[in-house]
Amino acid sequence: MLTGNGLIIGFIVALAILFVLIIRFKWDAFIALLVVAIGLGLVSAIPAQEVPEVIATGFGDTLAGVGILIGLGIIFGQFLAASGGIEKIASSMLKAFGVKNSPYAMAATSTTVAIPVFFDAAFIILHKLIYSLSIRTKISLATFVAILAIGLIVSHSLIIPTPGPLVVADQMGVDIGVFFIYGLIVAIPATLVGGVIYGKIIGKRITNGARLDDVKEELQANEQEEKDPNQKEMPTWLAYAMLGLPIILILSNTVINNVVLQNSPNAMIGKVFAVIGDKNSALLISVIAAMFILTPYIKEKTSTVMKEAFDSSGMVLLITGAGGAFGQVVQQTGLGELLVDLMTGFNMPALILGFVFAQILRASLGSATVALVTTSTILGPLAVDLGVSPVLLGLAIAAGGIGLSLPNDSGFWVVNKFGRLSVTETIRVWSLGGFVAGVTALVMVHLLSAMSGFLPGL
Repeated sequence: MLTGNGLIIGFIVALAILFVLIIRFKWDAFIALLVVAIGLGLVSAIPAQEVPEVIATGFGDTLAGVGILIGLGIIFGQFLAASGGIEKIASSMLKAFGVKNSPYAMAATSTTVAIPVFFDAAFIILHKLIYSLSIRTKISLATFVAILAIGLIVSHSLIIPTPGPLVVADQMGVDIGVFFIYGLIVAIPATLVGGVIYGKIIGKRITNGARLDDVKEELQANEQEEKDPNQKEMPTWLAYAMLGLPIILILSNTVINNVVLQNSPNAMIGKVFAVIGDKNSALLISVIAAMFILTPYIKEKTSTVMKEAFDSSGMVLLITGAGGAFGQVVQQTGLGELLVDLMTGFNMPALILGFVFAQILRASLGSATVALVTTSTILGPLAVDLGVSPVLLGLAIAAGGIGLSLPNDSGFWVVNKFGRLSVTETIRVWSLGGFVAGVTALVMVHLLSAMSGFLPGL
């Protein structure tokens, strides 16, 4: 039975085993997380017969908070992508900013698109756009790869309703609308610094070379594909309206009940907005609206779109639940308090503690979502004891999930393949660019902390 420093060593060994299972033996993160959770529980002070119950409780509690929302969010994003809404948003951004300012257009596009669509899918959908922009503007393809990838991962880690920040907000017990607003505030400068500025710098060191010859051939082949003349084209305003629907519904609840009716909590209108602005209700309303409104713009059958969404959501739900189970085991062992005491012994502030904890898990496990789920499950109950705002601690944890994507991350290989980069270039463009963005996000969280006396919800 491990206690004290022995428990900390056991936790480090557990992370190492998790790393080996996922990287060396190619185990799925869901199975690996459960195996390591059981192993850590058995060597801790938790009675052996209670370990399965602790794991089941952690799994269930995590999905009880965000399970429905993850499923609905993936379905909604699938409909928006299948209907051509993502391409419409990207094209309108480019038109608004102009070709000369295309790096900023791509930054705005990636930040926006990642809200409803997962990182891998969004990058694959938009990768041909950055090929075209690189050819037209003569700007290095590496620059656009950095901007697209960093913008997507920043939003994926910081902006609700993607799974990671959803779980963080839930574990921290904070208002989902408030977390969305401050997450957006933190995400914008992180994308500009880690994506645009760093992307321009690294792009000067990684030239296009011969790689664009293949790109041109791919774009020409794509242009020759026959379009269905009977296929309706979605208007741009509708793409934005659908994207904004769940966000507006969620924020309406926050504004009405926390600002407009703060002195009249029992007003009927407040109850109405509490229902339609609830995170699950807002996404359900948006999915139903998408099923009716977007169907004319989709080539596939609705059932096909649904099936693709279900295929994607199943594993995400399992991994999210398993991350919560692992975090619950860590919490029950008392390891969370030990780690906090250890790191505070080094005079590490709470916000940096959350960032470092999530960053270590992000680098070692390869999944931003798992890192955020595990870290927030461990540190969430300790936010009050740490004497820090739960919103700010949650944002610091989310910032830690952004950078240091390594070859154990599927996103690393998506950027590598579709960004036409070598492994070394991928590390320079993607891994280090994400780290710069994550540190920038942490700096923004500290700025919000310094101004917390003047900002609502902090």
